[in-house]
Amino acid sequence: MALEVTDNNFEQLVNSDKPMVLDFWAEWCGPCRMIGPIIEDLAEEYTGRVTIGKIDVDNNNDVVSKFGIRNIPTVLFFKDGKVVDKLVGAAQKSTFVDKIDALLK
Repeated sequence: MALEVTDNNFEQLVNSDKPMVLDFWAEWCGPCRMIGPIIEDLAEEYTGRVTIGKIDVDNNNDVVSKFGIRNIPTVLFFKDGKVVDKLVGAAQKSTFVDKIDALLK
């Protein structure tokens, strides 16, 4: 299951020794609901290798502002605490897998 990321735990999670995938979403966002099951599948498939989380844009203004998130869903890919890739809008699972696999190289 994807971790619930908040303004309070973001820094701790992103600065771990594992790469992180962070889905910026909102309950009212249709495309966010479309990729939600993909994010959950990936969280299970990459358990122990990648931190996969979801952050609600309506309740976590600090992190949303820090990365200038204007459109959702936006998925940021972090390595060593820094953004190394970004995906805006809904996408196929294979697109996410390719980006996550690149993080692990």
